[in-house]
Amino acid sequence: MKKDLDALMQSHQLDALLVVGPGSHNPPITYLTNGADLTQAILIKKRGQQPTLFHWSMERDEAAKSGLPTRDLSEFRLDLLLQQAGGDQTLGMVHLLEKILTELGVAPGRVGLYGILDAGRAYATFTRLQQALPELELVGETGVSVFGRAMATKDEVEVERMRRMGKITTDVIGETADFLTGHRARNGALIKANGDPLTIGEVKRRIDLWLAERGAENPERTIFASGYDAAVPHSTGDNASPLRLGETVIFDIFPREVGGGYFHDITRTWCLGYATDEALALYEDVHSVYRQISSELRLGEVCRLYQERACEMFEERGHATLRTNPQTQEGYVHSLGHGVGLHIHEEPFFRLNGPDSDRLTPGAVITIEPGLYYPGRKMGVRLEDTYYARPDGVFETLAEYPLDLVLPVKGASD
Repeated sequence: MKKDLDALMQSHQLDALLVVGPGSHNPPITYLTNGADLTQAILIKKRGQQPTLFHWSMERDEAAKSGLPTRDLSEFRLDLLLQQAGGDQTLGMVHLLEKILTELGVAPGRVGLYGILDAGRAYATFTRLQQALPELELVGETGVSVFGRAMATKDEVEVERMRRMGKITTDVIGETADFLTGHRARNGALIKANGDPLTIGEVKRRIDLWLAERGAENPERTIFASGYDAAVPHSTGDNASPLRLGETVIFDIFPREVGGGYFHDITRTWCLGYATDEALALYEDVHSVYRQISSELRLGEVCRLYQERACEMFEERGHATLRTNPQTQEGYVHSLGHGVGLHIHEEPFFRLNGPDSDRLTPGAVITIEPGLYYPGRKMGVRLEDTYYARPDGVFETLAEYPLDLVLPVKGASD
């Protein structure tokens, strides 16, 4: 959580954090500024102190919404710094950062670098900054960063925002189900009023619209995949494909708050009109593992053990897993879940080779998402919900939605 940042900085031997880039779609700045809408900003947090937010004059009111101490970058006369740099924009930024860091008393010290900046520009900027301030040690963290560890647990304000996103997400799932079941079937596919087939692309465009109407955005794209595409876990679906009866449809939707805020993640598998015996058998296996694993979640447990448990249960049902064959492309081919927050994937992770530090800590928000995939049979099944590990030991589903496999369709028969 945010309250842990100073202790985490101490454990990572960092004296300060330097975060750059826009305020939106930039998780470290969003995290510290509560989502202030800034086009470009510089944020510096010294250990044991509040962060200071440096902003441009035109965005002073937005910066003030962060609740942080703020400084107007015009104080530093970037025009003169650019003149001094001979018009070199990168060198001008280096001079600006040099003045800010020196004034704040950050140098000498060990400073972690975060945020969003073009890779080439970042390399040029921070290489020159290191040369300009040799007493400063600039650090690019590898592995789990200070922010990664802090974001792995959420406070009640963050969780409430994710609950609201969950409500938006399940409302859109319901609207999608109503839209699909409102169509008739002919010749084994859904058709529109004019007789043309309803396509996956048309459904996904509706989903984007319904999310936008509710104040959510869809930057990572929805997975709405049927048939063979449903058997390839991260296939988003062929937009031109018609929606056929009886095929498995994996609907994995993971929108977030507008401006780069908190995500919600949920998956349902549907068959339109009816399910074949083969699809129903796969669904029952996934559903059984999903229910069993979700009932076994316990605070303090290592996440890796749940992935091992999922592999064990699928193997007992005759499916290949990553444990029996790390290269398998059918059966159970991915990990059981992951943390979710300002990133769609964040700590903790449920990997077979994951560290003991990936645990179900109070405040964690995680997904549980077992699945089975058979490309040769043109079918896949996945079920997923987002859970909050409450301090009282209860694992709360942040947004409920029915797990029904079959969506009824007029004119459908098996």
